[in-house]
Amino acid sequence: MDYQPRLDDIGRLLFQTLQAPQQLQSLAPYAETDADLMQQVLDEAGKFVASEIAPLQRVGDETGAHFEAGRVTMPPGFRAAYQAFWQAGWPALACAPEDGGQGLPAVLEAVLYEMLTAANHGWTMAPGLLHGAYECLKHHGSEELKARYLEKIATGEWLATMCLTEAHAGSDLGLVRTKALPQADGSYRISGGKIFISGGEHDLTDNIVHLVLARLPDAPPGPRGLSLFLAPKLLPDGARNGVHCERIEEKMGLHGSPTCVLRFEDATGWLVGEPGKGLNAMFVMMNAARLHVGLQGIALLEAAWQKASAYAAERRQMRAPGASETSLIQDHPAIQRILHTQRAWIDGGRLLAYRTAIELDMIKHHPDAARRDAAQRWCSLVTPVLKTAWTRQGFLGASECLQVFGGHGYVREWGIEQIVRDARITMIYEGTNEIQAIDLLVRKVLPDGGTALGALLDTLASETPLPADVQQRFDQLRALARRLTQASASQADLPYWVADDFLQALALALLGWAGARIGSALPDWQTPARALHSWVLPEFGLRMQIIEQQIPETGTTAA
Repeated sequence: MDYQPRLDDIGRLLFQTLQAPQQLQSLAPYAETDADLMQQVLDEAGKFVASEIAPLQRVGDETGAHFEAGRVTMPPGFRAAYQAFWQAGWPALACAPEDGGQGLPAVLEAVLYEMLTAANHGWTMAPGLLHGAYECLKHHGSEELKARYLEKIATGEWLATMCLTEAHAGSDLGLVRTKALPQADGSYRISGGKIFISGGEHDLTDNIVHLVLARLPDAPPGPRGLSLFLAPKLLPDGARNGVHCERIEEKMGLHGSPTCVLRFEDATGWLVGEPGKGLNAMFVMMNAARLHVGLQGIALLEAAWQKASAYAAERRQMRAPGASETSLIQDHPAIQRILHTQRAWIDGGRLLAYRTAIELDMIKHHPDAARRDAAQRWCSLVTPVLKTAWTRQGFLGASECLQVFGGHGYVREWGIEQIVRDARITMIYEGTNEIQAIDLLVRKVLPDGGTALGALLDTLASETPLPADVQQRFDQLRALARRLTQASASQADLPYWVADDFLQALALALLGWAGARIGSALPDWQTPARALHSWVLPEFGLRMQIIEQQIPETGTTAA
């Protein structure tokens, strides 16, 4: 029951609903990127994922990465699959041709990584940060650093890490203590410890490029004092740098991905970007990663749905209502509700994620400044929603899919319990879901009184006529943003109490819009549409009610 890419489902959303080729061909770099080319890329990607990556899912979990004497050996088959991956050009899909890339649209890369994650989340963690590292170095690296490292990262010949977290500093990066001392030759000596470093040590590639947050000697305290440095595992002369893996974590899931504790001991590194502006450079990498984490939630839900749907089509238990004999469990309403509900979340999430990837290229390449601004607004507001709501549903929905198996789902033989375990981390890394919700409401909605959010909703309303229920949710969100802006002026903690509910309400409003778009383009999407309206969208009213109860007429916010 290995995952199989369902390219027909993906293609219908990409080509029929979003009309991605027509949108992208309006951009100069993609004038020749038509539907046939995009389909050919997706077909080949699907074949590679199904034949090379999906079969390694179980061995990655059961054997896992192995640590001994500072070195990490990856599970059997992982290195050969990765070498085939980068040599076939897959990491370079959306990178610029002058950097060794293929110059294709970001949405193709997004679909590729969705399929990879669904097939084998543990393996996909290794190349998962490549594009973010590429963008970070391309925009902030010196010409010398780019000449030495950019093409290696773009092609995937060398893998990269993001070294932020320290044992005493989880999400609060202002507490980072790692030091960087300047040297006479322009390099720096980096010393300190980092934890939770995905792929900090492995045998997939000969070299690993570490991007490290650290402090210069005269740096002020807090996040403004952080700078970003590039410190490779192997130095340009081939010598081993002072980067040591002390152990790998024993984890609930993702056993095929080594989560490393790294010690930097007078490691040689070079400054990336300006001193004291390390977070600005690092956020380029983190923002690129957050869309892909949202896609991980969608992908893992798809993988769980495939297993549950296949099992439900074979297993017979009891009689379904109206049946005269023992029925397939897919005929029972309780099972149909589970499966159809997850299908609605998957398809709606895909539409939003693929649209976000298209908007990323609009930001880079559209000639009209107003269109670029609209694209930036979309990505700023929708990315935290995708990261939060769809990783949450990826975990909860995978657990629901496990329920379809009954007791068989709880044992390892069927593979569904691995997906549930692997999915849980997506709600935590790349900025916890709580932080994403705070970022959305406190930093992106309230400062302008909901103007940017209103503009986003107006854009969606202008594209196609909205069903009355979709328009009503949009109007309610606009009014709520104004009320929260006014109330938070005198109750500073109010937004922090309701941020999670606000994000989930916005996610449901956008999911309702996506469902309407899909239904108008794909008339046979009736079953997921029913599930969406019956069992998903009613939660919008609950979330709004929770928030309303936290906005008293007078007095302080209730805890």
